[in-house]
Amino acid sequence: MSELGRTLHAWRDRVTPDAVGLPAGGKRRAPGLRREELAHLAGMSVDYVVRLEQGRSDSPSVQVLTALSRALRLSDAERNHLFVLAGQVEPSPGRISAYIPPGVQRIVDQLDGAPLCVCDAAWTVITWNPLFAALIGDPSEWRGRWRNIIWRQYAAPGERVVQTPEQQRTFRAAMVTDLRASIARYPHDPELKGLIHELRTGYDAFAQLWDQPVVGFHQSEQKTINHPDLGAIVIDCDVLTVPGNDLRIVVYTAAPNSEATEKLRLLSVVGLQALG
Repeated sequence: MSELGRTLHAWRDRVTPDAVGLPAGGKRRAPGLRREELAHLAGMSVDYVVRLEQGRSDSPSVQVLTALSRALRLSDAERNHLFVLAGQVEPSPGRISAYIPPGVQRIVDQLDGAPLCVCDAAWTVITWNPLFAALIGDPSEWRGRWRNIIWRQYAAPGERVVQTPEQQRTFRAAMVTDLRASIARYPHDPELKGLIHELRTGYDAFAQLWDQPVVGFHQSEQKTINHPDLGAIVIDCDVLTVPGNDLRIVVYTAAPNSEATEKLRLLSVVGLQALG
């Protein structure tokens, strides 16, 4: 076992299931997380976690290390040490961070009755709760650019979220405004620069917005989610920002006693069982 593998195993052993919002699940040989649970939290396969811990895959990517840091609730110093063990450059202040502070993670863990996800400054999905996966689709199955909300808006518009032409215009203007602000703050971030370049060269609609003095802002709005089993769910969407972290928390809520509330309640039972 490599030093990276030993360290990951030790950190996994110290995280209890209840600390990350998971049920204890019967008898355990150790108090910490099972490999299957760590894989679920980090959005990767169990086989890959096994290979990392056994030293059979000792060059994980920055994205993998970031996901593991989040799932294991590592401190900044521990996260940097993990990067060093894996032979990667430590996170730089000049680059977009996918680190989720403990307080933000607690929000994700405790708001289990509302579908939500957390995105970084480039609108790449970092983490989500089970109800979000049941409502929108499981992000653990999304790879590469497909984890980016803006990319999905152009590459696969109207997957489950149904937008009117006006909603789409407003949403895209807000996203372009966000990306402009992010590239101003992180001008040397290679992933961000690559995302913008690929969007500009791959989608004329994005290029036209990017080259125009368009300014937009996120506002509370109703969205229609076309769920494959429950049909249309009309739900409110709010984007919350985390000062100092450039994180975006996207939260879906429904009015009390509404049809959407009943559908979310059903989804929290049927949908989560299907995911499990």
